[in-house]
Amino acid sequence: MHDYQASAAWAQARDAADPLRQFRDEFLIPPHEDSSGRAVDSVYFCGNSLGLQPRAVREAVNAELDYWGELGVEGHFKGRLPWMDYHEFLRDDLAAVVGAQPNEVVTMNTLGVNLHLMMVSFYRPTPARPAILIEAGAFPTDRYAVESQIRFHGFDPARDLIEIEPDEPNGTLSLAAIEQALAKHGARTALVMLPGVQYRNGQAFDLAAITALAHRHGCNVGFDLAHAVGNLPLQLHDSGADFAIWCSYKFLNGGPGAIGGAFVHARHANAVLPRFAGWWGHDKSTRFQMGPQFIPTPGADGWQLSNPPILALAPLRVSLEIFRRAGMARLREKSVQLTGYLEWLVHTQLNDLLQVVTPADPERRGAQLSIRVTAGRERGRSLFDHLMAQGIIGDWREPDVIRISPVPLYNRFADCLAFAQAVQAWERAG
Repeated sequence: MHDYQASAAWAQARDAADPLRQFRDEFLIPPHEDSSGRAVDSVYFCGNSLGLQPRAVREAVNAELDYWGELGVEGHFKGRLPWMDYHEFLRDDLAAVVGAQPNEVVTMNTLGVNLHLMMVSFYRPTPARPAILIEAGAFPTDRYAVESQIRFHGFDPARDLIEIEPDEPNGTLSLAAIEQALAKHGARTALVMLPGVQYRNGQAFDLAAITALAHRHGCNVGFDLAHAVGNLPLQLHDSGADFAIWCSYKFLNGGPGAIGGAFVHARHANAVLPRFAGWWGHDKSTRFQMGPQFIPTPGADGWQLSNPPILALAPLRVSLEIFRRAGMARLREKSVQLTGYLEWLVHTQLNDLLQVVTPADPERRGAQLSIRVTAGRERGRSLFDHLMAQGIIGDWREPDVIRISPVPLYNRFADCLAFAQAVQAWERAG
């Protein structure tokens, strides 16, 4: 049971009692000019699109610039964190965030590149089994990638790209709908490719249940975790998924266009799989012998192509250290409370105006609430513009959804109340 109240005193008391409250101070909150001209913190609800910058990032990046200046090429072997092994310094913390064994994860490339690299290995179509199954309305990166892979292999997306239509009232997708799609198409499906969290409506998917269904029909299965990583306490290894990919600039706070990541299940660690090979994926112990034969490093590292970009890894390393100290279990507990409070405010204070389209069950969502203005798109866009002008930063997704994401590392109960009060002020203004 909760004791939510729509009062500043209640929200401030909850924030003061929050055991994670100190982590907010480790982030730079974008400023906003209030009605009196003072610079105050904005109310930042857009960590599902771009996470905030940890204060320690500047020092971390500058340290690598200093090593470059002082050591030149020797920075690969000297300094506090030698560049030759730099991506390994993120491995344990990243594995903890996604619930994987350390050798199952690698930080590399960006999401779209990693998705294509994974499909080289895990989308192996045949005339009898050429199809890829995705959700209707998938994020364009995923849809473009799978369609292009189908064409690349000589098959026809009009026939072999299977899209599961939503079957629930607010455009969400039940496990039963996925099961029915596999019962109908599973025998000709080579790959099931679904999100961890659907970007528009915020629905979280049961990765283990989907994986079990897909494997039962002989399909490989992968997940796009762009909106799930750093948001939900994932258990990738236990899920049994063949692979997963993600970006790191949302909940992981890796910075704009940040380096992405990938998971490859341990059962594939030493498997002979087709892949696009690169020098940095070659077995580490013999890489510098520069031999002609590619011998992959066991585990996810074997899918690397090139040496990692140190200046891009440094911000993510800082953020992952924050996750280690906060702990995904504690972050999830606070996230459920924050999102629950925001939902309660919408239902009790704004019910005549707003509709939450994200599932009500906390097990079926993360930090994001997708909110629709019941008066239609024009009024919805008007509200969104009003919120932005008031320094309450969310984002808009066509045709009519405002996404608001209370991130437990830096958002507060007072932020959720500020959102509700700003909506009420807009409604009064007509």
